[in-house]
Amino acid sequence: MPDQVRQNDGDKAALVFAQMTTKAPLAPALGGRVGEGRWRVSLEAVQCHPDKRGNVGTSEIFLIALTIILALPYGVWRLARTDHYAPLVVVQIIGGILLGPGVLGAAFPGAYAFVFNPPVIAALNGIAWWAVMLFVYAAGLELDLADAWANRGETLTTAAAALLVPLLLGAAAAALLLLGPGWIGPKGTYAQGVLGIGMACAVTALPILVLLMEKLGIFRQPLGDRMLRYASFDDVAIWGVLALILLDWQRIGRQALFLALFGLMATAVRRLIARLPEADRWALGLVWLAAVGFAADWSGLHFMVGAFLAGAVLNGRDFTVVRRDAFREILLLAVMPVFFLSTGLRTQWGAGLGGTGALMVFAAAALFLAASVGGKLLGVHLAGRLLGWAPGEASVIGWMLQTKALIMIIFVNVLLDRQIITAETFTALLLMAVASTALTVPMARPRLARLLAGQR
Repeated sequence: MPDQVRQNDGDKAALVFAQMTTKAPLAPALGGRVGEGRWRVSLEAVQCHPDKRGNVGTSEIFLIALTIILALPYGVWRLARTDHYAPLVVVQIIGGILLGPGVLGAAFPGAYAFVFNPPVIAALNGIAWWAVMLFVYAAGLELDLADAWANRGETLTTAAAALLVPLLLGAAAAALLLLGPGWIGPKGTYAQGVLGIGMACAVTALPILVLLMEKLGIFRQPLGDRMLRYASFDDVAIWGVLALILLDWQRIGRQALFLALFGLMATAVRRLIARLPEADRWALGLVWLAAVGFAADWSGLHFMVGAFLAGAVLNGRDFTVVRRDAFREILLLAVMPVFFLSTGLRTQWGAGLGGTGALMVFAAAALFLAASVGGKLLGVHLAGRLLGWAPGEASVIGWMLQTKALIMIIFVNVLLDRQIITAETFTALLLMAVASTALTVPMARPRLARLLAGQR
């Protein structure tokens, strides 16, 4: 991708702000849009001069936006008591969608333009990028491939079935959908779109699986450990598929150089971290994260691939469980809501698909959801039959592995960044991820209760 095309959202928003203060023309700089996510911005929003905002400065508006982002999902989650079917993280994702241009921006365009103006969006983007890098890094640290490999027979059989069946069904759904216009991005190919959507339907979000297992009381229990092994292999697979999708023959030299240097440095950093006190391990780990993220993005593989690799190559046992759990919980509470908002800002409700675009987006989401849920259940039941599981185990595991929020959302954000899919496809996949994650606990809880009662 040419450098001028890969200019990031922050640069463009900063340019908008500079032009606002000089009253220079905006259209040539933006092409009618802000950022690679192609957020539509009204003329009123980008021409919101300081005098129209009274005496309220950008930093104050930023804090207003941050208050809304943090307070709204928490208030809904706590007052509506949604935890049974929608944990706080799911409510935060839905809140990000509702605060986007398609809902809040359509209902209250003046308020939306005032709060989510380009300088504020630029500041929020910086937080969102770092937040999601930290979260993916933490997901990499949670991988216990040694345990998975020690149980490789059962683990590989289950992980492969749980991944390949929904991937094939999702790819089939994508192959049908992408025959129509408006779903493949300007820089994407049909094959990239089919593979990307198929993988999005197949993935299980390991960090959210941990969160939901904690709620159900099976985290670090034998059944929970099995689920983590299955999800670990699938987690590795999604980043491998993403690297394959992003493979750029024009940058193949850079990518080969990155992988070679990464392999050498990973060994050295892993050994160094093992010799340090834990506080120093966390500090050095963050430096390692930023460096690998930069190198991966420079090579064309995207900084999210680098963030996952940075955590995955380290030995999670060098970081105590208590600190890892606290780190993940703080990220989910303090900074990941900003990423969910940035995701919601990128939704598009069918403007590029014609008059029935919104209905088509929801129909696509329903199609992806059927492929995802049905494929995961079918694959896990197939594995259970092959491995002789006890009655009820496949049903519980199949529903627990439905959770997709976060990792799948990060995955499709990268596809949208690289313009492999359109904003409409992104929105449909986002709706699918929210629905499948919201189904997980209500469907798994009664099945788990019956399974545990039978074991007793």
